[in-house]
Amino acid sequence: MRRFFSRELVRIWMQLTLACMLLIVTVGAGNTAARYNDLGHKLMCTCGCNQILLECNHVGCTVSTQEEGELRASLDRGDSDSLILQNFVQKYGLPVLPAPPETGFNLIAWLAPGIFFVLSTLLAAFLVLRWKKRAVVPAPIMDGPHMDTMRQRIRKETEI
Repeated sequence: MRRFFSRELVRIWMQLTLACMLLIVTVGAGNTAARYNDLGHKLMCTCGCNQILLECNHVGCTVSTQEEGELRASLDRGDSDSLILQNFVQKYGLPVLPAPPETGFNLIAWLAPGIFFVLSTLLAAFLVLRWKKRAVVPAPIMDGPHMDTMRQRIRKETEI
């Protein structure tokens, strides 16, 4: 009876399996690093420096070190991005986010500047068109002997 698996074939399969496992581990590690970087830039350091968590440059800042550790622990547990952000908001409050969430009442913070810009532009255009339609009343022409004496006095006082 012929051997179904030759040693050469088993060795090739083992090498391919090992290569695939290494690739999966490497891709998974890169994904975690990318997620850590992405999430670390979606959070603020709560030490009062008003800087992004991964960019807090205070020497010996224990707050950023602690928060970065919590972020790493959450990623190691396999938590989703939204769950990690929700946990940070529950623990530290909304100031941990660099921008207000785009839901609920916070949506006004995103929409208000654009709405005010459009409304003020429309109001300015309306006022300009309204002022443009007004009839221009020329100033009355004052001419006569009284104006001649006034002009002479002005020339004399201004030395023209």
